[in-house]
Amino acid sequence: MKVKNAAYGAVLLLMVCCGREMSSGIDEEGFMHVADGIAKGWNEGNAALAAEYFAEHAVYEEPPKKQFYKGQKSIYEFFGGEKGLDKPMHMKWHNLAFNREQQLGFGEYTFSMNNQYHGIVIMKFEDGKIVKWREYQYKSDLDWKTFAGESGFGVE
Repeated sequence: MKVKNAAYGAVLLLMVCCGREMSSGIDEEGFMHVADGIAKGWNEGNAALAAEYFAEHAVYEEPPKKQFYKGQKSIYEFFGGEKGLDKPMHMKWHNLAFNREQQLGFGEYTFSMNNQYHGIVIMKFEDGKIVKWREYQYKSDLDWKTFAGESGFGVE
């Protein structure tokens, strides 16, 4: 009987521990919500909406420190802050992918404001918030389909 109770206890402990671990992360649906929310915030000129998906200690970088912002408040100001930006931002995601186990999200995008850029971003999540954002982008006047060329995945 003691062995049986110990086995039940071990299973229960495993369920509680694993459940706690998964509850602190997000799933693919949650990732899509974050990506859509950031794009919506930028497209509407709503810095608060876009910045709410970043953790208080988040790092936003286009390496090597071409653009570098540390902390949600700094990121909020970069996104336009309370007074907004002179020109509207336009953001469109083309391909998004999420690794739940590693809490890493990836997205190809087109962004325009003063210039147009095509790029990719890698996002690291903790407790449902972005803690690291690293982007690589190319300035280009080409539309996405022409830019991606034969390596495109058929997603506009």
